[in-house]
Amino acid sequence: MKNCNTPCNLQKCFMCRLALNEWKPAIDSHRKNFLAKKGELILKEGDPVTGIYFVYNGNVKVHKKWGDKELIVRFANEGKIIGHRGLSTKSSVYPVSATALEPTSLCFIDIDFFLSTLKVNHDLAFNLMMFYADELQESEKKMRNLALMSVKSRLAVALFHLKDLFGTDDEDCINVELSRQDLAAFAGATYETVFRMMNDLVQENLIALTGKKIRITDEEKLRDLTIEAQ
Repeated sequence: MKNCNTPCNLQKCFMCRLALNEWKPAIDSHRKNFLAKKGELILKEGDPVTGIYFVYNGNVKVHKKWGDKELIVRFANEGKIIGHRGLSTKSSVYPVSATALEPTSLCFIDIDFFLSTLKVNHDLAFNLMMFYADELQESEKKMRNLALMSVKSRLAVALFHLKDLFGTDDEDCINVELSRQDLAAFAGATYETVFRMMNDLVQENLIALTGKKIRITDEEKLRDLTIEAQ
């Protein structure tokens, strides 16, 4: 990754938004800014934990090994945190990887300073705890869906999640371009199966495809496929 100079976004950054005003000069003096190219690895599963990243702009996929395949755990966009899963008293390595889906600006905070920041900034520590709780619930739901839901239903859940996270563009398409491999990794299925299910959804007039862009054309019927996920 290349070094870059990006000003802090005090309103959107997870840490700056919640830190004490008196602490922000310390953050400014410790932060390092990087620009990751599309497809560039930001952190790697199994590498020693060195710090935490905050996304200024761009999109990042957080993924881990799943047998001989890849499972996308979550996505991180503007203002979000990555690398926090490396915080542990039992392990000092990252349990996930993170890769830029497009040119992405990042802020890096080394682990020692971040831990000091948590001890001083109680609102930040509390909100991080709640973030962990929400993420744990989502992870448990995802694992349940992998065990109990059909691929078509998991794909429908994934599409709604992407729409909620990234919104839609002027053509009402989900405002992120994912490869079919990434979509399969997020739905927890093989590329071939997701390709077939996507064609089925198009034939059923539930979605429409324009290149890599996806538009939900019948939200009510597509949502019916997700009922078993509730």
